[in-house]
Amino acid sequence: MRNAGSGSRRRALALVPATAQRSCSTLWFCSHCGARPPLRNAPAPPARVCESCGLGLLLEAASDAAPAIGGAFLVLDGSLSVCAVSAAAERLLCTVETEAVNRHVTELLVPADAEAAGPENLAVAVTWAARGDECPSQVVVRRSNTYDVRLRARLASCGPPRAALLVFEC
Repeated sequence: MRNAGSGSRRRALALVPATAQRSCSTLWFCSHCGARPPLRNAPAPPARVCESCGLGLLLEAASDAAPAIGGAFLVLDGSLSVCAVSAAAERLLCTVETEAVNRHVTELLVPADAEAAGPENLAVAVTWAARGDECPSQVVVRRSNTYDVRLRARLASCGPPRAALLVFEC
C-alpha cells in the first residue's frame, strides 16, 4: 500500500505467528449454587466438590460465559441430556434437579419460536457447545409444554468433562 506523496510501502496486514495462543481467562464455579472456589488454578480431582453448598461439582468455563454467583443455568452433555441444574434454574423452570437430570433437554426447554426455528437449531447449538467447537452464542427458549415467557440464554462450553453450559439471562 502506498502512502500519499511518500512513495514508501507499508504493510496493510500483519500475520499472527502460528505459535500464538488465544488468551482467554476462565472461571471455576459450582454446578449447583454457582459459587466460586477460592482457588486460582484447577482444583485437584478430589477437591472438585463445592465447599459452599457441598452439592455440586466444580466446573470451568470461559469468564465471559460463566454464570453469575447464584445464577440460573443448566449443564448439558453432547447427547442433549441434562447433567446438572442450578438451584436458581430449579426455581425458574419449576423443577427439581433429581427429576431433570438424565432427561432430554427438550423435555424442559424448547426454542421460543418452535414453529419458525425448529427444535434442531437448539440441538445443534448444544451439541457444538458440548464438543467445544462453538464460541458463546445466544439462544431464546421457553419452558416445554407451555406458552410461557421467552427466556434469553447464553450457550457455551464448560467442563471437565466437556459439556454445554446454558446460562439464563434473567
